[in-house]
Amino acid sequence: MSVGISLLRAVNLASHNRIKMEELRALHESLGLREVQTYVQSGNVIFRTGERDLLRLSRRIENAIERKFGFRPDVIIRTTSDLRNVIAQNPFASRRGIDPSKLLVIFLATDPSPEAREKILSIKADPEELRIDGRELYIYFPNGLARPKLSAALIEKTLKIPGTGRNWNTVRKLLEMAEKLEASK
Repeated sequence: MSVGISLLRAVNLASHNRIKMEELRALHESLGLREVQTYVQSGNVIFRTGERDLLRLSRRIENAIERKFGFRPDVIIRTTSDLRNVIAQNPFASRRGIDPSKLLVIFLATDPSPEAREKILSIKADPEELRIDGRELYIYFPNGLARPKLSAALIEKTLKIPGTGRNWNTVRKLLEMAEKLEASK
């Protein structure tokens, strides 16, 4: 069995799309996922699975959430190996003074087309910086995320692909949890 991480988009934001983490764990377990753990309230779930088709698994989770909670968030799944790669490919890793709470990784559902990549990279959003690697966007917000020029809506509209963001501290913690679960075979 491999370890997967499901990242739910737009849950538990203010009073919208509320899911208690114990209910989210139970829902994942009801789908045959094992050793299910959650991290913070924003819809991060780590689990063991025998499923090889992660796109099909994400659709199953989306369908189950819709049936149980009455709304359908996008669910993006990555493996432990995927998260290791996200950390290894961080284009800001060698730069001094980067505040990890201001570095956001947006996990995309699919690879953007070359045209979409070109469009997103052409957006002028100084002082914010955007880099793209595969299915991940790395955005550094030196002034914080309170009033970004690069909004999630603008990114999704430009790429035409759903995605969900996690700050660098969360990405590292999710990898730590996934590696610990992987090692406990």
